Amino acid sequence: MATSSLFMHTLLTRRRDPSRHTYAVKSLYFFMPATLALTTSLIILLYISSTSNLFFIHPHQLHISSSGNGGVLIRDKPTKFFTFYSPESVGYSEIPRFSERGIVLGETKGRSDAGFDKRSLGMYNSETKIFHDKDALLENYKEMNRSLKIFVYPHKQNDPFANVLLPVDFEPNGNYDSESYFKKILVNSHFSTKDPSKADLFFLPFSIARLRHDPRVGISGLQDFVKDYIANISHEYPYWNRSGGADHFYVACHSIERSAMEKAVEVKLKAIHIVCSSSYYLSSYVAHKDASLPQIWPRQDNPPNLERARFKLAFFAGSINSPVRATLLQEWENDAEISVHFGRLETPYSEELLRSKFCLHVKGFEVNTARIGDALYYGCVPVIIANHYDLPFEDILNWKSFSITVATLDIPLLKKILHGVSLEKYLILQNNVLKARIHFQWHLSPVDYDAFYIVMYELWLRRSSLRITV
Repeated sequence: MATSSLFMHTLLTRRRDPSRHTYAVKSLYFFMPATLALTTSLIILLYISSTSNLFFIHPHQLHISSSGNGGVLIRDKPTKFFTFYSPESVGYSEIPRFSERGIVLGETKGRSDAGFDKRSLGMYNSETKIFHDKDALLENYKEMNRSLKIFVYPHKQNDPFANVLLPVDFEPNGNYDSESYFKKILVNSHFSTKDPSKADLFFLPFSIARLRHDPRVGISGLQDFVKDYIANISHEYPYWNRSGGADHFYVACHSIERSAMEKAVEVKLKAIHIVCSSSYYLSSYVAHKDASLPQIWPRQDNPPNLERARFKLAFFAGSINSPVRATLLQEWENDAEISVHFGRLETPYSEELLRSKFCLHVKGFEVNTARIGDALYYGCVPVIIANHYDLPFEDILNWKSFSITVATLDIPLLKKILHGVSLEKYLILQNNVLKARIHFQWHLSPVDYDAFYIVMYELWLRRSSLRITV
C-alpha cells in the first residue's frame, strides 16, 4: 500500500513539474525538423524511383536483330544461337509497304484468328499506334490540303538580299537545309497564294542558315536584320500590324535562330516558330505555339535494304560538346555491346546504323541533331537521351510507339534498359520505325505525309480561327 501511494505521488509530482513540461516541449521542437526532413527525403526518393529506371529490374537478356520485313533474329547470349521470327509468328499481320506515294497510313494489327491481344505484350494499344489520333489526322489533312493558304512576302530577284529571301535555285543538300527545302517547295505548292485576303498565315521568308554565312550580316548582325525586316513589312503591308504577328511564321533549323529574335520581341513572343532547336529551357521556344522541325540530311534515293541482322545493341558517334555526351563516353566508351565513338569511324556511318538495334540521340551544344532522322532512315530504333525536349511533330506522332526516351540520370543504366526491351516490344518499335520514317523525308515534289506535309499540318493546327479582314 505504501509502495502504491509513493508511485501515485511521484506520478502526480512529475505532471505538475513545469521544468519537465518545458523539456518535453523543447524535445518536440527538436525532433520536428528531423521528422520533416525525413519525410521530404522519402517523397523525393519515391519521385526519383517513379521517373527513373534506377530501381527497375529488367529481366529480358536476349539479343534481338532485325531481318527484313519486320522479322528478327534472336541470339541467346550464352550459346550465340540464332533463331528467325517473322512478324506473323508473334501475332502481327501488317507489314509496312512502300510506294512512290509514300507509306500506307496503317497501324500494327493483331491477328484476329489467334485472338491476339497487344496488352499481353506489356504495351498498351495507345503505345503501339504511331499517331495520337489517326482519324482526326486523316480528316483534318483533307481539309488542310483543300483550304490552307499561305501568303509569302514577295521579293524580286534584284533585291539586295535575294539570296536569303528567295528560294535557292538548286537542290538543298546541307545539314540545316530543312528550311531551304520547305521554302522551295512552299512557293511552288497549291498552298501558296498571291492574294493576302485569302491567306490563313503569312510566311517570313528569311533564311537564318544563309544569313549567318552572308558576310554583310553574319551571326553578329542577325538581330538587326530581323528587326529591320519586320519594320519594313509592317510599314509596307498592313498584315503584321492587324495581328501583331500572331498569324505570321518563320522556319529555321540552325540553333542560332533563338538569339536572332532578341531585338524583335514581337516575333519572339507572338509569331509561330517552326524550328529545329526546341527545348523547354529556351525562352524563345513556346510549346504549342511553336513546333519542332526535324533536322534531316537530304536523301532522295530509296530507303536502304534492311534485310540483315543487327548485331550491335546501340550506337553513337559525335563530338564531346556537352556534359551529357561526356557522361556517355565515360560510362560506355569501351563496352562490347554499346558502340560510342568520338573520333574517326573505321566503318561507314551508314553501316554502323544498319547493324545496330538502337541508335542514340544525345544532347550536344543543342538538342537538335540529324541523328533521329538518320536512325529512322536506316531502320534503327531511336533512343533519345535528353531532358525536356519537344520532339519533332510531337503533337501528331506518338513517339512512344517507335522510340525510347532515357533520362540523362539513367545513362549508367543504359544497357540494362535496352536489354529490358522485350522481343515483342522491339518488334513493335522497329515496325513502327519503318512506318514513321516517311514523315522525316523531304521530296522536291512532295509526297503525302512526308516532312513538308507534316510541317504544313503543324501550321494548320496553329492557324488562327479568327479571320481578320482589312
